[in-house]
This record gives sequence, C-alpha cells and structure tokens, in this order.
Amino acid sequence: MIFKGTGTAIITPFNENGIDYENFDRLIDWQIEQKVEFLLVLGTTGESPTILGTERDELIKFFIKKVNGRVPVVVGTSSNSTAVAIQNSVNAQKLGADGVLVVTPYYNKPSQEGLYQHFKAVSEAITIPLIIYNVPGRTGVNILPETVLRLADFKNIAALKEASGIQAQVDELLRKIHALRSDFSVLSGNDDQAFHLVNSGGQGVISVLSNIAPRQTSDMIREALAGNVAKARELHLRLFPLMKNLFMETNPMPVKYGTNKLGFCKNILRLPLVPASEKCCKQIDADMKECGLI
Repeated sequence: MIFKGTGTAIITPFNENGIDYENFDRLIDWQIEQKVEFLLVLGTTGESPTILGTERDELIKFFIKKVNGRVPVVVGTSSNSTAVAIQNSVNAQKLGADGVLVVTPYYNKPSQEGLYQHFKAVSEAITIPLIIYNVPGRTGVNILPETVLRLADFKNIAALKEASGIQAQVDELLRKIHALRSDFSVLSGNDDQAFHLVNSGGQGVISVLSNIAPRQTSDMIREALAGNVAKARELHLRLFPLMKNLFMETNPMPVKYGTNKLGFCKNILRLPLVPASEKCCKQIDADMKECGLI
C-alpha cells in the first residue's frame, strides 16, 4: 500500500505579504521528525480555495523540494470542473507530486454515474496515485461504496479518504474492497473516527489533529494497525476532546490557532475564513494542555 498510517493535511502558513515560507519550512521539518507517514498540501486544511493561481505552482515546488523524498507528498487538485481537476492533477504530477487528492465535485452535486466518470477521467489523465476524498458535509454529495468499488478497477486510484461520518458505509466498503484490491487504502478523513476505522480494517488517517499532535496521532494509528487495541484506545481517548474541539468552528480556524500556539505560524487566515473566536481559543488551549502539547 502506498498510503498507510498518518498523513497530515497540513495548514498553509500566511503572513501579511502572502505565504509564510519561513514558517512553512520549519513546520515541514517538524512533521517529518515527528514520524508522520505522508503529507498532504493544498487540502481543505491548507485553505486551498484561497490560494491564488500565481501562488499555487510556487507553493507545490517549494513543498516538494523541501520534503526532498523523505515522505510521500500528496497535492490537493480538486475542482467541481472535471477539466480543471485534470489540469491541476497533470500539473501536480509534472511538478513531482507522489499522489493527488481529488474531492467529490461540490455544489453541482453529480449523480453516482457522474462521480464515476469524474474520477475515471482524472485517473486516466495521470499515472501517479489518486486518492478519492468523500466529505459530503462540505460538498453536498456522498460517493457510495458501490461507486468506489467500480473505481477500484483503475489501478492508480489508490485510496479513499472517507469523511462521511457513516460507519456502516465505511464497513460496507471495507467488507468488499480488499477482495478486489489488496493494495487499496481506506483512510479516515475524521480524526475522531480514525481509531474505529482502523480497527474495522482501514489503513490510517488523513489528519487535521496531526498538525499540532503529529507524534501522538501517528503513534495511535501505528498501535491500531499493529493490533495493539488497548494502547491505541488509550491514545484515542486522551486525544478525543482535542479531536472534537478542533471542529467546534470551521476547519482550519481552530487548528491554525493551535499551530500558532506551537510557534509554527501566525494566526492569519484568508477571507472568508477568520481567526477562531476567543471561546474556541480558550477551549483549544485547555485541550492542548490536557494532552501535554503546551
């Protein structure tokens, strides 16, 4: 399996002039030192909708050069236009990405056949691995297990990031997928469900939490993958309040505040997102202290 364990959906640090590459440099090194298995750049947590076209290639080039092959780099290339998703994915491959993450098209709400044709078209345009991202709470559309099973025919469709929050749907996919593809990864897109997904037969998590707790998150997933359920459960329950409260306001507002508390970025977001409220910040402070992060 190409994608297994913990992948951080990394924030994008900003300063008053644009992308804060100095802090980005430090954050990338810290993530790798803390033993996450791969990194995702330009995902939702990276505020990809507000990254300007003129910034996008520079950011990807910087990120891939900085990582320098130490872990795989996945680039978010999503669009609700299939043609743009293809263009973004082809470009990410040219720039050296190890894989791409493509969300189910948002707003235009395609049918299951439309979803199948969308991911088929993107996969056929590239040779690097593609991760399907299912997050109906943000996109308004839910890719069903039978559609994912159809897409498993395409060998470079390598994984599903599953954030539907519907455990029965996850279990239905896990029950069937590995009979078709032993190398296909099912990854949790929700930190608070990652422990449960791995213990149901999944392969890991693409995490928001690991921006501020990379070692603890990756330890939890590694213990679960190794079958050490009691230890993994202990870590899950210790981290659970922080997992939950990182979403008490819109992601990445709380996690960017938490990353700022650790000194890896300024607490700057791009509109329409704004910094987390005082109430949220106080809760994140309390949870980070309880977890021993500050």
